[in-house]
Amino acid sequence: MRRYLQGIAFLMAVGLALIPASSASAATRGEAQEMARLIGQLLSAGRVVIERNQALIDDPEKGDKGFTPDVFERQLIDEFRLRSGIDLKNMKEVAIPPMAKDLLQALVASSKSVVADAQDVINRKGVGYKNFIPASFGSQAAARFSAQSHVKLKQTTLQPRNANNTPDDYEQAVLRRLLVQPSQSVTINQVTDDGTLRVLTPIYYTKDCLTCHGSPAGQIDISGYPKEGAEEGDLAGAISVSVPLKEQER
Repeated sequence: MRRYLQGIAFLMAVGLALIPASSASAATRGEAQEMARLIGQLLSAGRVVIERNQALIDDPEKGDKGFTPDVFERQLIDEFRLRSGIDLKNMKEVAIPPMAKDLLQALVASSKSVVADAQDVINRKGVGYKNFIPASFGSQAAARFSAQSHVKLKQTTLQPRNANNTPDDYEQAVLRRLLVQPSQSVTINQVTDDGTLRVLTPIYYTKDCLTCHGSPAGQIDISGYPKEGAEEGDLAGAISVSVPLKEQER
């Protein structure tokens, strides 16, 4: 709880503790689809940044790693620009809904606060594996973002190690479909009966993921969980985004 409150304080310090009221209303379907796609891309980019720095984070020989929140933010902005063509440092001329601009900045702040709270762990000398990995980062960033936004963001998988990542009925159906019909880049979306746009972006295992999730299945990995027996390119899960729609767009 103390770290969560520190994270909220961090968000307040950068002026993004709460999404502005003008951005907290429901979106049209077109706006919602674009927002959800970009939010999913941004969380995915953050996961990639953590993965690229994993060897540094888990280096037991080094104390101060130099992987500060500001360093993370710079790398996140660079990775997101490569993926989307959007420069988060220069949003004035970007042709996306104003609501999306606010939400992307909020997710950057939430992500940065997670890295800020993890500094003691990241810089702990004499300890190798620290359980600060793409999945744990993503879960924390998604939870903080969702707590201060009308948009709900989560990671989900058919074999969750974190109960918060357990799929609901819709997510489970999409994940099972992706098992037989892989989609490396396409988001899958649907409007539910309550007027919420649900968008899932699939996540696939990379080579580095297999240290914990690979073979042999059932063997206890470094984090204390049984391995799933996955192979590179297998479906790992999805980033799930839920956006309320305006009444006329349902």
